[in-house]
Amino acid sequence: MTTTETDRKLKTALDESRLLILGAQVLFGFQFQATFQDLFGSIPDVSRWIHGAGLMFLLVSICFLIAPSLHHQILFQGESREGAIGTATWFAGASLLPFTLGLGAAAFVAFERLFGRTVGSLVSISFLLTGLTLLYGVGFALRRHRKTPSVPGNEGETQLKTKIEQMLTEARVMLPGGQALLGFQLVATLTKSFHELPYTYQYIHAAGLCAVALAVTLLMTPAAVHRIAFAGEDDAGFFRIGSLLVIAASCSLAFGIAADVAVVFYKISRSNIVAGSSGVGALYMLLAAWLAYPYWRRAARSSPSKKASDG
Repeated sequence: MTTTETDRKLKTALDESRLLILGAQVLFGFQFQATFQDLFGSIPDVSRWIHGAGLMFLLVSICFLIAPSLHHQILFQGESREGAIGTATWFAGASLLPFTLGLGAAAFVAFERLFGRTVGSLVSISFLLTGLTLLYGVGFALRRHRKTPSVPGNEGETQLKTKIEQMLTEARVMLPGGQALLGFQLVATLTKSFHELPYTYQYIHAAGLCAVALAVTLLMTPAAVHRIAFAGEDDAGFFRIGSLLVIAASCSLAFGIAADVAVVFYKISRSNIVAGSSGVGALYMLLAAWLAYPYWRRAARSSPSKKASDG
């Protein structure tokens, strides 16, 4: 496979992640915002926990859909490589299962409220089966075994223009989730349910709001810098700046999401232990998948070459 073909396939994989994340972000916003609605406290305890489980499933899905962008920037340093395509393909496929489970959970809560538990369960199961059939079944049924062309050991360097285009695309992959969450966070502060929270959780929510606002701003900055400072021209300095901004935004976004996961689970459980564990768990998962793992793999890949040069 030529470098140009690798560029094209990686760009397609990133565009597909953008498409998939649009559906996940809508449900993600619903799962957050629903906990602050007036009738949420009146639904059965089981339904509230199913709602919380659906939130976590969708969080995993969004985590997986954003991860390829950060692996590409951190592990592959913006270069178009077969490994980056394989990473994007694996994460996109893996994201569909938690998305389907989250959709089923949301359907159960909505239809259980409207028509009772039996109808809610039937609709939830039908959503699950339909999602699994369309998102996995059709793809596996049409899958064909293709011979992978041999790739030279030394892949060519990716053109700067391509690296910049891919970096901007990756910022657009991450941006919708941050925008959806930021909108929820702002609206939530105007609800009666929010002001019934202990001050500690109101402050946690405010901190999460600031973190997500920072993440959204960081993700918008590369486009502004490219146009204002570099007049839209390809520049290696701009690519380095843009890549660092995208990576920094992921860290801020992770903290913002984790803060509101803690708030939501306090609303569900009224337990500080459950809320704290949920928030810390979400933060650990996001930072591990987005930052720790790709940096660890990058260090592991570079260490043999260093040893060889030292020898």
